[in-house]
Amino acid sequence: MKKIWSAIFTALMTCSLVLGLTNAAAVAAEASEEKILYVAEDFSYASLDAHKEYYGWMTSLYGVTETLFKMGDDSSVEPWLASEVSVSDDGLTWTITLADGAAFSNGEPVTAEMVVRNLQRVAEVNARFAYLAEYEMEAVDEQTLTITTPSVYPTMQNDLASPELGILDLDNTEDFDNAPIATGPFVVDTFEPEGTVTVAKNENYWGGEVQLDGAVFYYMQDDDTKLAAMQSGEVDCYTSVTAAAVEIYSMDPDTYQLTVIPATRLQFYILNENTLDDNVREAINLTVDAEMIASYLGGTVSATDGPFSSSTTYGQVTVPAVDTDAAKALLEADGYTLNGDGFYEKDGETLTLSLYYYASRSLDTLALLMQEQLKNIGVNVELYVEEDPDATYISTGDFDIALYCMISDKAGDPYYFIDSTLRDGAALNCGGFASEECESLINELQYETDTDRRAELANEIVQIAIDDNAFGYVGLFNKTTVMRSGVSGFAETSPFDFYAVDAGTDIAAEQ
Repeated sequence: MKKIWSAIFTALMTCSLVLGLTNAAAVAAEASEEKILYVAEDFSYASLDAHKEYYGWMTSLYGVTETLFKMGDDSSVEPWLASEVSVSDDGLTWTITLADGAAFSNGEPVTAEMVVRNLQRVAEVNARFAYLAEYEMEAVDEQTLTITTPSVYPTMQNDLASPELGILDLDNTEDFDNAPIATGPFVVDTFEPEGTVTVAKNENYWGGEVQLDGAVFYYMQDDDTKLAAMQSGEVDCYTSVTAAAVEIYSMDPDTYQLTVIPATRLQFYILNENTLDDNVREAINLTVDAEMIASYLGGTVSATDGPFSSSTTYGQVTVPAVDTDAAKALLEADGYTLNGDGFYEKDGETLTLSLYYYASRSLDTLALLMQEQLKNIGVNVELYVEEDPDATYISTGDFDIALYCMISDKAGDPYYFIDSTLRDGAALNCGGFASEECESLINELQYETDTDRRAELANEIVQIAIDDNAFGYVGLFNKTTVMRSGVSGFAETSPFDFYAVDAGTDIAAEQ
């Protein structure tokens, strides 16, 4: 009898074990069916408070925060949390209607009153948006708000697309730095300051079905580490792919998808009109070969004629073709002659230019390439590197050639860059460029409301600076994205750095 019960007990235990393994397998299978995207990111900030500093760039990228408007792939402004916008005949009062059903991840509706309070908070906590405090903002009803400005402000929608203006639930968020409540398709799951961030699907997302169950954003600055993680399968996608990694991924198109588009971060140089005459500046611009530099940098930048992409209506300018013979003729017309060392000199002094740069954004490589190109026509260039350009050569104007890199097209409009570099007294107009015509056109651009006319003005303004040989525009950094096969919708066609995952981001099931 004992043998019989022993056999029964053994059978039951075996069955239980099999069932346990089956259940475990089922749980594992169910877990494996979750669609989690693993991403490598170059930046990770100390806070998730979208309104402070540049933190909103990351919360937008994580799919946590959304703004009233967003930037399209063609740099146009599109509605997002807002559905409609109009401006009064005098150009001072903007009326904005919120999208139907717009809601926070806790289910609370986004109201006009909450939006007004958000904009007021940004003005208080972010110095770059302090000007918002000068606006009169009012909630007309639950879904409508008005913004009245002291003077005509044509780029209102562009500003409202800035990721720092993400809309937060100010009443129910208890920890803005670590767990903000917002409107995006994802919610914060875990946050490690300046480290890994994980997000989960927003089950209450107002904007449609969210395809992913979540995403993990690893903070990886080292290019080799990102490459190794991609090859090992630890990450599924990332941007800012190096030229060396592009070559590797290109050899396996079945595994990796590569997308390369011109973005908005510009490499350029300033020519000092206080130390260089017209002929020397023109000779420099006829010598610096942007196409060759872009080729040398292995596809990480695209050569450009002006500060904005030629795909935009306000990026339609022209520059003379590289012509080193013409450059030499200009120097010789200035009285320079070649000496025994192969450099131009006048009155016994070699033509030696000081070129200042900082070692970031490939400017160190650009400095060496420009030095070599100018040497080839007989111009001696001495290189000087500074850690902080704004506190040194940009503020002192102590240079012949100054290299700089910045986002030229912040929000689909040319005014920001033009005002920062070409207006009289602007911080980056530090090379002595001055033009009454240009200043008049900038003043017109500041208040012009017609988009086509804004483009015309921008092209006229930039062309004046080009013709004056006040600047040289070299390259727009490409946004290079790699995605594992099956991944889609990682904002790979957007030129803006603050978009990544959204409701449509997906991972196709393996066949």
